[in-house]
Amino acid sequence: MGGIAPPQTAVRMGIRANLGQFSLLVLVNAFVGAMVGLERSILPALAERDFHVAARAAILSFIVVFGVVKALTNYFAGRLCDALGRKQVLVTGWVAAAPVPFLLMWAPSWNWILAANVLLGVSQGLTWSTTVIMKIDLAGPERRGLAMGLNEFAGYVAVALSALATGYIAAMHGLRPQPFYLGVGFAGVGLVLSALAVRETHGHARHEARVQGPEQSGLSQRAVFVRTSFVDRDLSAVSQAGLVNNLNDGMAWGLFPLYFAAAGMSLDRIGSLAAIYPAVWGVGQLATGALSDRLGRKWFIAGGMWVQAVGIGVIVLSSRFALFAAGAVLLGAGTAMVYPTLLAAIGDVAHPNWRASAVGVYRLWRDLGYAVGALIAGVTADACGLAAAMWVVAAITFASGAVVAFRMRETRRTAASAAGV
Repeated sequence: MGGIAPPQTAVRMGIRANLGQFSLLVLVNAFVGAMVGLERSILPALAERDFHVAARAAILSFIVVFGVVKALTNYFAGRLCDALGRKQVLVTGWVAAAPVPFLLMWAPSWNWILAANVLLGVSQGLTWSTTVIMKIDLAGPERRGLAMGLNEFAGYVAVALSALATGYIAAMHGLRPQPFYLGVGFAGVGLVLSALAVRETHGHARHEARVQGPEQSGLSQRAVFVRTSFVDRDLSAVSQAGLVNNLNDGMAWGLFPLYFAAAGMSLDRIGSLAAIYPAVWGVGQLATGALSDRLGRKWFIAGGMWVQAVGIGVIVLSSRFALFAAGAVLLGAGTAMVYPTLLAAIGDVAHPNWRASAVGVYRLWRDLGYAVGALIAGVTADACGLAAAMWVVAAITFASGAVVAFRMRETRRTAASAAGV
């Protein structure tokens, strides 16, 4: 198709050489993150107050729907980016996002909220996956950690700011419709920037593939799936860590607002606490992504999983705002260590010709974690209470770090070798 034709001018690799487009993609991903931040602090309260949903598992159903749809869309987004080009997939994702804020504002029943999360999952899968792939294309092998740190920084700082803003607006004006007005602007600006200003980057991946050579470049989609999920010890360790990372994030998204409310926190304080975790996560990635380029990926990932487990434990053991905030800081710091590093490790190992598909497989497993976490947390909370559900997730997170420590090799040397350094 015309959208993926090789560029007529010489391809230049690296963040500095592509600074304008790279910076634009960072900005676009901020709007992607802001869309999911709309729900972060107030949707569990909306379930209880407007729709009278009582069971924890039922309240968390919106996260299950979001996680499953986003995970499946991630998988196809990677494949579509390889087949059709990146920009077309990005624009389609923003088109899917456009109805979401209106559905959240005016939904007459909880099923409409679930429908909104189907569309949000499709949109997030297409847009976030594509901005990741495009930045990997532009950055080249030497600065992937920094590239992913900047991408995830923009996305999750925007999640935090959006959660903070919606919590504040809800405290001032009510749960609906005012907090969701922000989403109309986010979707509109993201769509316009993606359609009119973003340029195709598939040519950069093709250029890197020519430089790197044909080794392992002809894998089928089935082979990429099996290799990334199970066979390759590095890619499979990364995939399970991604799943567990989002498993605890799904728990935090659904149970933390309820846990904080049970401790007597007001809506604006819940919004602040819901913002601390992704804010630390987002800002921290500016350092951790770049540091993983210098120090390696493996121990950032294993250590980050362990720090997350400690952060969850601190929150469970707390009953005051300051200690809740301390636990959220630890959870955010651990996630910052893990998130860009996992994506950079995929880029280290996967050949450029099937890298976008490998990213899609990884993100399939990672975002299934939302659904798995919401199900585990919801069922356990209904049976044993909120604290028990959070302890279970903390234990799973700690065990995932141990899997990385024992199974994964250091992948950064792989990238250096591929680049001939």
